[in-house]
Amino acid sequence: MAPNRIVDMKFTAEMIAGLLSGEVVGDGNASIHTVSSIEGGKEGGLAYLSNPRFEQYLYTTACSVVLVEKDFEPKQKVKATLIKVKDVNACVLRLLDMYNAMKPQKKGISKLASISSKAKIGKDCYIGDFAVIEAGAVVGDGAKIYPQCYVGDNVRIGEKTKLYPGVKIYEGCSLGARCIIHAGAVIGADGFGFAPNANGGFDKIPQLGNVIIEDDVEIGANTCIDRAKTDSTIIRRGVKLDNLIQIGHNVQVGENTVSSAQTGIAGTSKVGSGCFLAGQVGIADHVTIGNNVKIGSQSGIDKNVPDGEIRFGTPALPGINYHRSFAVFKELPELRRRIAALESALKEKDKQ
Repeated sequence: MAPNRIVDMKFTAEMIAGLLSGEVVGDGNASIHTVSSIEGGKEGGLAYLSNPRFEQYLYTTACSVVLVEKDFEPKQKVKATLIKVKDVNACVLRLLDMYNAMKPQKKGISKLASISSKAKIGKDCYIGDFAVIEAGAVVGDGAKIYPQCYVGDNVRIGEKTKLYPGVKIYEGCSLGARCIIHAGAVIGADGFGFAPNANGGFDKIPQLGNVIIEDDVEIGANTCIDRAKTDSTIIRRGVKLDNLIQIGHNVQVGENTVSSAQTGIAGTSKVGSGCFLAGQVGIADHVTIGNNVKIGSQSGIDKNVPDGEIRFGTPALPGINYHRSFAVFKELPELRRRIAALESALKEKDKQ
């Protein structure tokens, strides 16, 4: 199957417009069989224009059909057929969901999987080659466990949850329904806990808790979420975590919070609901982040942040203070030169 090909099926512009309650401008019989970007499209492709910065490509694209906003009026001649819709981004999401639903679905349980006789597997599950499911594990209806996954003792996996290849779920952890865990993620490894000893070394502190992941959570590739020392590390409903994120022991992340790649949250910190953490944010241990907080890329948070605040920088400052300070930072070399010149002039004046 060719990349992005819509399951070897062809659609006309009129068919797509009917699905999206859109208006066709141009050839209603224009045929599409793939989706693509507007700047790199080919004949038979469906693209979309939602950002005015890309309008220039509309007049040169080879795509057969382009989705545009209902009130859009082209400034030049357009070769492609246009479909005018109320909300381009929402319509694109709907089409991608349709495409995803039409793709061939993984089914059945591989003979090469190792499944304990004491595990419980729900209806209509997929379990791939060399997956391991240990004793006491419960896998919900319609779950998909791809090759080389490990599901430890007494793990709970909710219905329709997907574990992509190489995911490791340590013993006693719990995943809700409709979660997506991408390749290489590790859920429930030991938290980073060590105590100095009399010999100058470190004794390992047993990590006896677990990880609880609620419904509709998505976790990116190679992200690690550590088990709690006691009680639970908790990822609440609707959280979306990017690739290469580290969540420490006993951390709690609130509902519908989103975090970009390479964020690190140290042990026992709490992040509220509806927060946005940009890439490479670092949060120190025992810090509480309120609800609806936004933290800019590469910011370091070492103190509590109230609800609704915006933070930038290291150590992080409130948004407006950061921007004012940054305006000064840029001028420091010139300010230093001017101060040195003034000091030199004053010394010369004192000599006279």
